[in-house]
Amino acid sequence: MKKLILPALLALALTACSSTGPETAGTAVEDRVGVATVTASGVDGSGIAALTDPNNILSKRSVFFDFDSYVIKPEARPLVEAHARFLVQNPQMRMLIQGNTDERGSREYNLALGQKRSDVVKQALLLLGAQESQIESVSLGEEKPRCEDRTEACYGENRRGDMLYSGEF
Repeated sequence: MKKLILPALLALALTACSSTGPETAGTAVEDRVGVATVTASGVDGSGIAALTDPNNILSKRSVFFDFDSYVIKPEARPLVEAHARFLVQNPQMRMLIQGNTDERGSREYNLALGQKRSDVVKQALLLLGAQESQIESVSLGEEKPRCEDRTEACYGENRRGDMLYSGEF
């Protein structure tokens, strides 16, 4: 029975709802610029190198969301799965997930939405085997924009959950 429940829960957590708005250039999973070097004792050096190697999926740290949504998109599934595998293989590593929103909406609404975004990424990682003690989720709301233009593409870059490892926050 457990073998059937876990995949069902994972599929539910990672299933995306249909978008009501146009697709934007900034909504695909993309590289994070300016990530600090990660260091951790007891972790295989090749594992740590993967976190900063631009050719490795682990160097990608952002899960993007549709407007007014906290549902993980299907294209983000491989990214979330890769980070979950890394956390399972490196139980001493810690992750902070920062939920972000675009500037539209009240401060309170954006803080709540940012928290839902970080929580859903955390829940997906937990369903894939990461431990609760490894992951913290917080909301930054609209306070840490990646882009400050008032365009739909820019708003799309700001609707995200950023995954940071020990040494990066």
